[in-house]
Amino acid sequence: LTPPGCSTKCFRGRKERNVQKQHEASGIDALPDGVLEHILGLLPAEEAVRTCVLARRWRHRWKTAAALRIVSAGGEFLAPADKLREFMDHLLLARGGAPLELCELRLGGLNLVLEDEGVLSRVDHWFRHAVGCNAQVLRLRIRANGSLELEDLPLVSKHLTRLELYGVDVHGSFLNFSTCPNLQYLEFEDCDLISESTSLISFQSLKHLRIAFCHLRLHMGFDSRVRISAPHLVSLVLEEFIGRTPIFESMPSLTEASVTIGDFCADECELSNANYWDCSCESCDTYGKTPSGSNISVLLEGLSKAKSLLLISSPAKHIFKRDMRWCPMFSNLKNLWLDDYWCVPDDFNMLACILEHTPILEKLTLQLFSEGPEHKMELEGRVSLAERSAAISKYLNTVKVKCKMVDERIVKVLRFLHVSDICCSILPDVREILSCCGSTASPR
Repeated sequence: LTPPGCSTKCFRGRKERNVQKQHEASGIDALPDGVLEHILGLLPAEEAVRTCVLARRWRHRWKTAAALRIVSAGGEFLAPADKLREFMDHLLLARGGAPLELCELRLGGLNLVLEDEGVLSRVDHWFRHAVGCNAQVLRLRIRANGSLELEDLPLVSKHLTRLELYGVDVHGSFLNFSTCPNLQYLEFEDCDLISESTSLISFQSLKHLRIAFCHLRLHMGFDSRVRISAPHLVSLVLEEFIGRTPIFESMPSLTEASVTIGDFCADECELSNANYWDCSCESCDTYGKTPSGSNISVLLEGLSKAKSLLLISSPAKHIFKRDMRWCPMFSNLKNLWLDDYWCVPDDFNMLACILEHTPILEKLTLQLFSEGPEHKMELEGRVSLAERSAAISKYLNTVKVKCKMVDERIVKVLRFLHVSDICCSILPDVREILSCCGSTASPR
């Protein structure tokens, strides 16, 4: 029936438009505002802004996107630098204080090194703006010509839970995260961390900490060590740092830790082949001391509560060697991964010592004379319950050896394991290797 005062043609046109609107509303437009804001947050910022032309409802939707992703890594958009600066200033002005779940600023890359002072001078402002928008996750990755120093002011946020910084210098008050009570994950990569007023850096709320390829130093003393307090830490990654090895205070909740000491570590033994038991070189005896002047552990004591531990070191670095003089008991350790630093041929004291201090160890992995993660050979042995040494964990059941090839050095390690009753059940190919090399004890 046609409504009064309405022609049949008009009625049909109105009906068709209503059907069309219902059809359109059944697509993405039918989603709640919160879902649309989440979807827009998955897009790079420039693509999110472009959605303003889709329909009236989308005109301002990008201003409340849940995430802000700025990626200027050498592509056509947001380059040159003045275009990036203009876009960012207009973007943040239009967003105002709209809350953010995530903010990612990735500026510079393989094809773009930031050199524009106008952009570099604004990065800290953009970063602080995101903090003020209650961002829960913050990622700042900079590849600049030189270093970018963030302002010496603490971050203040009860919303921030994860912070990742790449390619920046941070110092002083910035390293005080007491005003971020919910920060749980912190990552520094290729950063310069400078402790100025005190040698102690405190991360009271942190559960996960990663420091990779960073320069750790005090503002007024290269020879002093930075102390790090993170009592609630669950996982730790310390990788290829520059400067003195930091001292980690007690971490009773630590579950897993990975420490890689590379060539840029300043703790270098003058006698690269020194035995850790009797090394008396000046570097080990003098600079090996902690700030208090007492000869105590630098790293191992803080790591002693871990359940899984990876310890890798460049051969000339002495920090693990000096720590072994006061080797703690690793009472929770079940999984241990070591490199050839701990297995110097004809001197297996370090390996024997740490095994004697791991009473519940279940799995031992030795990465020998080979860089990971892929290894050409992997040998696995089982430990006999009846034959094991009383000094070795009764729970140890698996020993893996990862290497590039089985040469004389590997054979010496295998022979040590075998003679020490650590690796009593050996695979057939290893048994043949030992036999051909004249092992003094036949493999079981």
